[in-house]
Amino acid sequence: MRNSWKIYVLAMVSFLVGTSEFVISGILDRVASDTGVTLAAAGQLITVYSLAYAIGTPILIAMTAKMDRRKLMLVALTLFFIGNLVTILTTGFSMLLGARIILAVGTGVFMVVALTVAANTALQGKQGSAIATVLLGFNLALILGVPLGRVIAGSYDWKLIFTGIGVLSLIAMFVILLTIPKSKGENPVPLREQLSLLKTPRIAIALSIGFFWIMGYTIVYTYISPFLLNITGMSDRMISIGLFAFGIASLLGSQVGGYGADKLGIPRTMIGGLLFHSGILLLITGFAHTSVYLVLPLLMLWSFFAWSTGPVQQVYLIAMAPKASGIVLSLNTSILQLGMAGGAVIGGMVVENISLQAVGFIGAIGVALGIIPAVLSLSMRKKSDISVQE
Repeated sequence: MRNSWKIYVLAMVSFLVGTSEFVISGILDRVASDTGVTLAAAGQLITVYSLAYAIGTPILIAMTAKMDRRKLMLVALTLFFIGNLVTILTTGFSMLLGARIILAVGTGVFMVVALTVAANTALQGKQGSAIATVLLGFNLALILGVPLGRVIAGSYDWKLIFTGIGVLSLIAMFVILLTIPKSKGENPVPLREQLSLLKTPRIAIALSIGFFWIMGYTIVYTYISPFLLNITGMSDRMISIGLFAFGIASLLGSQVGGYGADKLGIPRTMIGGLLFHSGILLLITGFAHTSVYLVLPLLMLWSFFAWSTGPVQQVYLIAMAPKASGIVLSLNTSILQLGMAGGAVIGGMVVENISLQAVGFIGAIGVALGIIPAVLSLSMRKKSDISVQE
């Protein structure tokens, strides 16, 4: 109990860094207008961020493995502060791209270390709950950070969001310095050893499920604000409400996904989630012009089924590599970030060459593609289980 408040400190800081990642989708139209670029070009801010997160985080974590954990968190938050400062001072789109790279690396390193520290700080048998608490803080950014950012951008300058985040990051550094004790680093796991898991066909195929799931999701979510504004005809106020409802549904979906994996089994929960995810995106595309009051519940259902896949995927991967769970989950994070990068690129191409409304249709196809490796992987798992029994 005495250490639980330290975990809540890490959760609050994870909310802060999570907001810097997610909020850009909620204000993409404002950023595009202010920097004088197209929506498709502005969407590449998410591509660059995801690539920097996916590639930079594992490299820096491997390089700094022996560093004191508190010191490394402070270094990561210093990078995070610099990224916010560059965002505030930006005079052009290229400078903003650079700021997103700095923010991504700072966020990625902080989250990996914060999860490790939370697990080590927790009492015996409470490590899972500690990790879930820190991740909850990060996910709350989707529920509160994004709609709040939309409200601020609608009433003031969007840069005010990053000014606030920057100031709070300085406070976070001070709080961590006072509350989180020093702790030794770990023995580094070479990148070659981490990547060697990809040589296992079952694991490689299972990781690709997450790639297609998040790619299809990101194709749409990157352009969610302009989609709701221009295609469904929502007002700025209604978009903020819609994004808040979206965030609540994502939290519920994540909880139900984990429950479903335990009670209904991984195959039903995973395949069912992907099917509903894809189908609802098609419905949103088809009914986008009809009624805001029809689109809003569809938006919540999309978020619910989209985020139900995450915990199922993690449970599935851990079961496949129980002795290397940390490495396989780290690989999964990088694969998801690469999927986000790919989704933002494809979404930009769709907006530029087809239409804004078409992102829903293309996103649905992307998610549906994830069903193929899911069926293949689950089939391999079933055959493996049979051979073990024999």
